[in-house]
Amino acid sequence: MVALNQASIYHWLQRPDCEDRHRSVGTWQASRIHAQLGNAAETRRFAEVCMSFSTALEPFYLGYAHEALARAARIAGDNDLAAEHKKKAEVLADRIQKKEDRDLLRADLASL
Repeated sequence: MVALNQASIYHWLQRPDCEDRHRSVGTWQASRIHAQLGNAAETRRFAEVCMSFSTALEPFYLGYAHEALARAARIAGDNDLAAEHKKKAEVLADRIQKKEDRDLLRADLASL
């Protein structure tokens, strides 16, 4: 999964139409993969990169960046920071207009 994700990110970066939303999704995926592997440092690193691409994007992408940071903090044992990012993601989820996207983020937040 790590290699496939990195290949996906690489190939997106080669495209002239690659935008921050593509980078946000790719680095969120990388963070989630490392979370599944229990690798706290890489989970946080990719979550931070995801946030750097997401700050000017719609609530869906920014909410997922906070979800990634919450998951990274939880894996590292920082429950206060995890709760802080989870709350920010929940507020952003309320601002997502498309119900399917809103429900998707809320389900991922519930899994924290």
